[in-house]
Amino acid sequence: MSVNKPGRTILASTISKIYDEEIRQKVESLRPLRPEGPLLVGFLANSDPAAEMYARWTQKTSEALGIRYELRRFADKDLLEENIIEANNDDGVDGIMIYFPVFGNAQDQYLQQTVCKEKDVEGLNHVYYQNLYHNVRYLDDHETLKSILPCTPLAIVKILEYLKIYNPLLPDGNQMYGKKCVVVNRSEIVGRPLAALLANDGATVYSVDVNNIQKFTRGEGLSAIKHHVEDLGDYSEQLLRDVCRDADIVITGVPSESYKFPTEYIRDGAICINFSSFKNFSEDVKTKASLYVPMTGKVTIAMLLRNMLRLVDNREKIKAMRQ
Repeated sequence: MSVNKPGRTILASTISKIYDEEIRQKVESLRPLRPEGPLLVGFLANSDPAAEMYARWTQKTSEALGIRYELRRFADKDLLEENIIEANNDDGVDGIMIYFPVFGNAQDQYLQQTVCKEKDVEGLNHVYYQNLYHNVRYLDDHETLKSILPCTPLAIVKILEYLKIYNPLLPDGNQMYGKKCVVVNRSEIVGRPLAALLANDGATVYSVDVNNIQKFTRGEGLSAIKHHVEDLGDYSEQLLRDVCRDADIVITGVPSESYKFPTEYIRDGAICINFSSFKNFSEDVKTKASLYVPMTGKVTIAMLLRNMLRLVDNREKIKAMRQ
């Protein structure tokens, strides 16, 4: 790219609209079971402005598509667990999500697992993570109950599909073959599962965090069910520059207002996507990137709602099997 011909900005709202009608139709098909619409419950026990914004977007999108949304706030974080368990056991609740961070430590991982997998719309339950890392797409041997994927990594995959980065002419599991991606984030909620997803689809992924840089690749052969991880060494600016030199895609998710990915490390014509609530790219990103997606939140919410409707489907199928 050049200053005279800057890259295009692609908004998440443009991409999320693709899924709106699909969600509306599914909600309508559930009217006999949920006359007032399915119910999504969000639990908020922090004062993080990003969480507040996420909650507002989720409510607005849900209600526009016929889904009821209820935000339950807690000043006392210690009350959260028992209330999540109560929602797990409430047949009137169809989906549950928690706005993190809550405690900001390992206790948050415990809370993730408190949400039962049948209502975990964010796909954070250990069963879903295990399936993701082993490339397993169903919850049962008969392949009738679909597993779900964590909503932000899934949203980024859908964005890459929209941008025509996935090659539909190649077989499933190989549609990112030949692509090199840099993911600047290795959180257990987004960065690591995203690297695994892209590697399972054939990409070479460089996973970057403050400690080191790792290389994720698919195992040998298309039938491989687990990705391979290689440690490339401690983090350094030179190593980051090296892995970015021929990267087709740069994806950032650094939760810091001050962080900016170095524009000079971006290969001319690369795709840049930011999933942080802060702008991780400088304004001059479009002098290098051909396509730039500054935020992913609205696609994430669409994936979250799709996950919830899939979970409702799964529960109904289980009921039918037991009759």
